[in-house]
Amino acid sequence: MLGVQIALKRVYEEVTDDDGVRVLVDRLWPRGISKGDRRIDEWFKEVAPSHELRRWFHKHGDFETFAKRYRRELVEGNEASAALKNLCHLARSAEKLTLVFASKDETHNNAVVLQRVLQDILE
Repeated sequence: MLGVQIALKRVYEEVTDDDGVRVLVDRLWPRGISKGDRRIDEWFKEVAPSHELRRWFHKHGDFETFAKRYRRELVEGNEASAALKNLCHLARSAEKLTLVFASKDETHNNAVVLQRVLQDILE
């Protein structure tokens, strides 16, 4: 069983005390949010999908293929792999981790895939 809870939340939703450590997992900073805003504790942009994969997903909309390619980037990509290791370390030291994202689609985005990957690693 996981020792840490990993939640998902849009960056535009209200911050609550039970969010724990809030980590932005998008490559681009969200519009309308200042960098000093308390909505974000950490920014792990290197763990986000590559620009190429992000553009591909926006063009094709095939979430299952996107998820497979993104998982591969997380495991095989040097920048993403290192960031994933750092994120795992942060998750292990936190009671609760909230992956924060800007996407309007709350079920088909990189944070959903990343949550699954983290849960697989941390189990």
